[in-house]
Amino acid sequence: MSFVATAQDGSLLLYNVNIIHVEDGAIQRGAVLIDGNKIKAIGDYQELNHGVAAVNRIDCQGKYLIPGLWDMHVHLEGADLIDDNKLLLPVFLAYGITTIRDCASDLGEQVLAWREEIKAGKLIGPVIFTAGRKLEGKNSIWKGDLEIENVTELNQMLDLLDKYKVDFVKITENTLGGDLFLKSVQAAHARGYKVSGHVPIDLTIGELHRAGYTSVEHASYLMRLGTDEEQIVADLRSGKTTKEHAGARYGAEFNQQAAIEKYAKLGKAGLFVCPTLIGGRQLAYLDETDHSRDPFLSYLTNKFVANYQWRIQRMGVQSPDQIKQRKDRYLQLRSQIPLIQQSGIKIIAGSDAAALNTYVYPAESLIQELEIFQEAGLTPLQILQSATMNGADYFGISDKTSTIAAGKNADLVLLDQNPLENIEAVRKVNSVLTHGKFYNRKALDEMLKVARERKIELDSSRER
Repeated sequence: MSFVATAQDGSLLLYNVNIIHVEDGAIQRGAVLIDGNKIKAIGDYQELNHGVAAVNRIDCQGKYLIPGLWDMHVHLEGADLIDDNKLLLPVFLAYGITTIRDCASDLGEQVLAWREEIKAGKLIGPVIFTAGRKLEGKNSIWKGDLEIENVTELNQMLDLLDKYKVDFVKITENTLGGDLFLKSVQAAHARGYKVSGHVPIDLTIGELHRAGYTSVEHASYLMRLGTDEEQIVADLRSGKTTKEHAGARYGAEFNQQAAIEKYAKLGKAGLFVCPTLIGGRQLAYLDETDHSRDPFLSYLTNKFVANYQWRIQRMGVQSPDQIKQRKDRYLQLRSQIPLIQQSGIKIIAGSDAAALNTYVYPAESLIQELEIFQEAGLTPLQILQSATMNGADYFGISDKTSTIAAGKNADLVLLDQNPLENIEAVRKVNSVLTHGKFYNRKALDEMLKVARERKIELDSSRER
């Protein structure tokens, strides 16, 4: 694969470029000097071109430079889909996604290995932050969980995650009861981890955050804040109500003003949320959408796509009323996004792309998620912030990456169009700079071609 320039070739100079500062939306016309994988300086072409080889001076012709995009919720999953996931890693880069947060799966150890190979330059792909494997209760429906039923087992599993050197801890509630779930949050937080996950029906979002929760995965959980969540949880714990009835109350008793007030409290407290709206939209509109000719399928093996039926079957046969209710729920949730943004809760953009999430395609689905944010009413700048600097803020590394400034990591994307006018401009990727390598459009197209060919090769080998 060819590169315009690499770190070994000396400094790289991007000039005649519109630099978008995502902190405030300012656009600076100028030049960016890059040395290895770091931004060395920003200024004028005449000031910065000394000592830079002519071949490494790239005239950007007025295009727009942004920090690389982050997908803050993906699952590289499937013990039988190792090659299928691996071929997709360069595809993320071709979409302008230079960082992903892997939210745990049965491929935990493999993803950890890929993280290190990418760091070492042995594998082409985005920077990976990963939870490895997630904490759950016994006999969970999810494959590859670290299943626990007491504090002793909890500490054993956290010891294992320490050994793995995971980047954060993920916890879900399929069979993990609220009491041990809360202790898991407290224990992981005490070890210094960022902690994320779902919200058990018998815990409140507030008590999870006070225990050390950094983020809530899936904004659908925040809809509980429009009810008397504390009372519902108290009724559930005392036996006055059932889980089924509690779930029904969360849907039926929603009050918008109450939600706004509680959003504000959690925003002030520093909570993050990863909305992951695209999955809900794909399922809600299955009756209206023919996905059989989606272009992204050319990168997904037949074995990968076969997993999509699992969630469709789980939904079962739906009546017209049930289909309408699903659409109404999606639209109601989408309407909350500007209110969540206004509250101060930090939105981190993520897709929940995974083999088990129907038509939520790796890479492509993040762009769709950003477009949904725009439909919901966020400004393009707010959307860019959710997919760049907010991710770095989540991990406490804002001083190192995700804005364009001297000394920051040079994870950058050059766009043909201005994303501050319309977020759809992020689809117009001209080139990507990451890990000290500059990939022009020709190199990115070659990545996509290789991914398509690898998909065909894997399908063919399995048909023999």
